[in-house]
Amino acid sequence: MRARESERPDRLFEDAYAGAFVAAADYASASGELFADHLAFRTRFFDGYLTGSGCRQVVLLAAGLDSRAYRLDWAPGVRLFEIDLPELLTFKDAVLAEMGARPACERVAVPADLREDWPGALRAAGFDPAEPVAWLAEGLLIYLDAEESARLLTRVGELSARGSSLAFEHDAEAAARLMERVRAMPKLRRVAELWRGGLGEDAAAWLEERGWRTRTVGRAALAAEYGRPSTGKGGFLVAERD
Repeated sequence: MRARESERPDRLFEDAYAGAFVAAADYASASGELFADHLAFRTRFFDGYLTGSGCRQVVLLAAGLDSRAYRLDWAPGVRLFEIDLPELLTFKDAVLAEMGARPACERVAVPADLREDWPGALRAAGFDPAEPVAWLAEGLLIYLDAEESARLLTRVGELSARGSSLAFEHDAEAAARLMERVRAMPKLRRVAELWRGGLGEDAAAWLEERGWRTRTVGRAALAAEYGRPSTGKGGFLVAERD
C-alpha cells in the first residue's frame, strides 16, 4: 500500500523503498483498498510527528519495513532505533543493501522480541534513557491484548525522560468496528486472527494517569489538511512528558 500511494499524483508521501520490499518478498496484498486510505493518512501524520518532535533519539517499536530512516529529512544528530524480530531486520537490511540505500540519520537496528527484554537490548544498542526520545508504535497495539499493551506502554514510560513523546493510532471503537468487518472477509481472516484489540480502554486517560500529557488528532481534520476525502473515523494520539 505504501508502494501504491507513492505512485499517486496526489500522494501524501513518497516511499522509494516500498516497491523493492514487495518485490523481494514476492508478496501480493489481499487487503485491496480497505486499509489504503488509513495507511496513507497515518504515514503522513507520523512522518510529521517524528521529524517535528525535536528529539535526537527516535525509537520505532516493531519497525517492520518502515523506511523513515532513509526517506525523511532528519535534523543533524538524530539517532533512530528500529526494534523488530531478527529475521525481519535481516531481510530488510538485505533489500536495502541491494539498493545501495543510505540512511539520512544514524540508524541502529535492534533485533529484539517485544515480549522479552527489549529495553535491555535497546540500552545495549546505545539508547540513553536520560535523554528525550520520540516513540512510535505504528500499527502495533491492535496485535496486543490489553495486558500486553499496558506492559509495553509502561516500559516506554520507564524509558522516557522529560521532553519525550509517544504516538500511535487512537480510537478503540473504530478499531473494534474494523476488526469485526475484517473478520467477515475470507481473504483477510488470517490477518484478523492476529488482532487482539489493544489497550481496550481510553488510552489518553490511561497515559495521563501515568504522567503523560495527551492530544488527539482526528482523521476528519487531517482529511481537510491533506486535501483528500476520508470516510474513516478515528485518529491519532500524541503524548508528551512534561
